[in-house]
Amino acid sequence: MTSIASVKANDLRSRRQQLKRRRQVRFLQAVWRLLLIGSMTGAVVWVVKLPGWVIQQPEQVKIQGNDWLSEKTLHQLLPIEYPKPILEIEPQHLGDQLEARLREQLDATASVVEVDVTRNLLPPSLTVKVAEHHPVAIVLPPQDNPEKTGEMGLIDAQGVWMSKEGYTRLEMTPQLPDLIVIGFSEGFAANWPPLYEAVAESTVKIFDIDLRSPDNLILQTQLGEVHFGPYEDQRFREQLRVLAQMRGLPTHVQTSQINYSQIDYIDLTNPSSPAIQLR
Repeated sequence: MTSIASVKANDLRSRRQQLKRRRQVRFLQAVWRLLLIGSMTGAVVWVVKLPGWVIQQPEQVKIQGNDWLSEKTLHQLLPIEYPKPILEIEPQHLGDQLEARLREQLDATASVVEVDVTRNLLPPSLTVKVAEHHPVAIVLPPQDNPEKTGEMGLIDAQGVWMSKEGYTRLEMTPQLPDLIVIGFSEGFAANWPPLYEAVAESTVKIFDIDLRSPDNLILQTQLGEVHFGPYEDQRFREQLRVLAQMRGLPTHVQTSQINYSQIDYIDLTNPSSPAIQLR
């Protein structure tokens, strides 16, 4: 019995020693892992703080996607104090700040430029991609509202309003659009995208869009003034289709011994029955 007890005691001591050694090995492995991770982290921090990992000058910021806004303007408005360690730059925050500054400078009611900033580590640099809202029409205030005199601006295909003076301030060199809109208001903003799309696709040249009366949309076209009545998308497209069929109207009028200058406007309120109003 004594011998069996002695063997069991020896086995237990041996197992305890094995467990102790395993715990020591695990502890040493954990320590080495921590030291390795700490060393690697320290090395990375040391490397990125070297001059080669710092944005030293504007030339390390690449501007892409700008058609109207100059690179000089975007660099000036970019809120970066050089030199700046690359890892201290937060791309999303930087893009939001640039958008806000552009919105302020352009006197815009909405973001006129969408900005996406990407941080590049090799080589250390930033890429600023801008998506501009291109104006498609000049907006004139209603001439019968003296309080709005001088509120001339620009709008894009989605109805985003922009200050013309703001573009001039930012050294933009846009070619102003030919289309003129009178009386554009926030109430009509939702209808503007489909209306402009239909106008842009029209085979009859359209110069002016008069939105002052909600009961009568008026266009100045190559055929003269055209009245459309209240705007409704599908009906408006049908009215423009009928107008395109009337492109031979000047020739037809001459053969009917009527001076084309006698026509006051073309009435397309009912596209099924177009009419001509004489002066």
